Amino acid sequence: MVSRSSLCRMFVATLMVLTLCLGWGSPAQATSYDRQNLRMSDWSNQDLRGNDYTRADMAEADMSHTNLRGVRLFDTTLARANMEGADMTEATLDGARFYQANLTNAILEGAYAFGTDFRGAIIDGADFTDVLLDPKVNTMLCEVAQGTNPVTGRNTRDTLYCP
Repeated sequence: MVSRSSLCRMFVATLMVLTLCLGWGSPAQATSYDRQNLRMSDWSNQDLRGNDYTRADMAEADMSHTNLRGVRLFDTTLARANMEGADMTEATLDGARFYQANLTNAILEGAYAFGTDFRGAIIDGADFTDVLLDPKVNTMLCEVAQGTNPVTGRNTRDTLYCP
């Protein structure tokens, strides 16, 4: 026979499990924009975490002050895009083209950036902490690196290990 106190403990434990399960809920669904034409679109000041922009054409798009944590920008065209203040922490940037993009005060911490094109990009105050770059790209960025990121407090030149 089960005692009253044992029943109470089982009831409380069941309620706790149900509360935890219901409290977790499902995460927000990421959206895929794979291979879409998004030229000159306005994404500014939005939370776009986890979205997939693989091979999208986002030339001249406004992604300023946008949360892009963990997004996929693999092989994406971002020429002349406004990425000012964007948070691209742990984003996949492999093969992306940031040609003449504005990356002022952007955070790229821990992003994957193999084969990424930063030619002519403005990187004042950008944070490249733990971003592995091709040595030639790193050297090119060091030639124009300046400023301190207002969010992380890190100096751009320091995050690129510039001499």
